Amino acid sequence: MANVLEERGGLRSVVHLLNTRHHRAALNVYAFIVIAHWAEHVVQAIQIWVLGWPVPEARGVLGVPFPWLVTSEWMHYGYALIMLIGLALLLPGFTGRARTWWAISLGIQVWHHFEHLLLLVQAMSDSNIAGRPAPTSIIQLLVPRVELHLFYNTLVTIPMVVAMYLHRRPNESEREALRCSCAAPLQRRPVPEAV
Repeated sequence: MANVLEERGGLRSVVHLLNTRHHRAALNVYAFIVIAHWAEHVVQAIQIWVLGWPVPEARGVLGVPFPWLVTSEWMHYGYALIMLIGLALLLPGFTGRARTWWAISLGIQVWHHFEHLLLLVQAMSDSNIAGRPAPTSIIQLLVPRVELHLFYNTLVTIPMVVAMYLHRRPNESEREALRCSCAAPLQRRPVPEAV
């Protein structure tokens, strides 16, 4: 990676490689990160609404052995930032309808990232909005944190999944514009023979 940065024009060449030759691999790594994050949220939801655990005790998979992870605004902010960077870095590899859906996901993540930045600033400054006892995001003034972040992650993930689906199954003009090999091969229908 360092050699690519030095020899071929820096970050621009890395972004180019991520959106051409390595786009499929980059999307697979990104999808793994998203799925792992979802697993944490799903386990936390099960702990709260199925097992009846109190919210402070429902810490997902990693939060049970490492409780500081769930209470660390740095960890939550870091994930929101990784999601934002990933969406932005991988956008150039999309075309047509898939690009539109990926951009929608990116736009929603910009807001989600802002909310996490607001939480992080409050935690670092020990000064919470609206006199709350804990860092609070703007929408969290109306919706509890667990439900809100399930909602945000759903809002970001749905257009991302639609984009990935459309990216793998482009129409003819989108296929021509692709610079990566992510699209499924064309399925040629046999031409019926004349009788």
